[in-house]
Amino acid sequence: MATIAQIKALFESYISKDDERFITYGLQIAAHEAKLGHGKIAEELRRLIDIARKKRDSAESGNTVPLVQPQGELARLLSASYPNTRLSEMILSKEIASRLDRIIQEQRHIEEITAYGLQPRRKFLLIGPPGTGKTMTAFALAGELHLPLFIIRLESIITKYMGETSAKLRMVFDSLQKHRGVYLFDEFDSIGAMRALNNDVGEIRRVLNSFLQFIDHDCSNSMILAATNHPKMLDYALFRRFDDVIEYSLPDNLQISELLKNKLAGFVAENIDYSALAKNAKDLSFAEITRACEDSIKEMIIARKKCVTEQIINQMLQERIRYHSKILNNYNK
Repeated sequence: MATIAQIKALFESYISKDDERFITYGLQIAAHEAKLGHGKIAEELRRLIDIARKKRDSAESGNTVPLVQPQGELARLLSASYPNTRLSEMILSKEIASRLDRIIQEQRHIEEITAYGLQPRRKFLLIGPPGTGKTMTAFALAGELHLPLFIIRLESIITKYMGETSAKLRMVFDSLQKHRGVYLFDEFDSIGAMRALNNDVGEIRRVLNSFLQFIDHDCSNSMILAATNHPKMLDYALFRRFDDVIEYSLPDNLQISELLKNKLAGFVAENIDYSALAKNAKDLSFAEITRACEDSIKEMIIARKKCVTEQIINQMLQERIRYHSKILNNYNK
């Protein structure tokens, strides 16, 4: 027979009127029965699920999941949005682009995968220097899958009172179960590094232990993304809790050239040497190069010039390099 956890999740999804979750858990139960040799029961369950799926599809007016705004205390812990960002807007290495595309495909075929008793990957640790695309990845995944993006406000979750942080984390994981979406724990080292620190009352250790327990027992259909600029600070026990670890890096010359072309399209003169600009932008992140392009366009507007010149772009890139050289050096230590 189906497990207690599966039956409980089935009822919870029915009560919350989450048709997609209801169908997914129904398929899991059918797959479980098939494994036990209960072929007729599994076949009947799948037949009923097909009926439920057809009714759901006929009732839907679009492909998106309605955005549920957090209420009460949860509203202070989560910020919700409905991104339109797409992976095509990001400049990614072939490896990362391929891995993200596979994640999207698994999520788009979640019903077929769960019908075989398998689970799509949905828990990811994103590591790398600031401005290399970790947060934008969360926006892109939500946009591609037409899911709401919930960003966890760690400053509201982490408190000095014993037990309060763990209680707030439980609220977040309850939301994962009730409302399917992409949940982003940004600056994750503020939680993940805690167990290595000293604390008189042991609250720091309990917070990380609570997170480990919650993520271990999470059986929702939501995606969990944890992003950090400081992977070396994370407790080792965290890494095996994630389905995948994706490492981002600063752009190479080819990626810088492509980014400059994309961001300055329609504003630059024809004789721009992107290769030379890329060399001058070495060690800048995607975010910093994007800001330099935006500053170049604003300078063009203020100076009433007809186009962005190579000189202006170089000037803005050099300003970014000088301003953030200390930050980049600190990260590489």
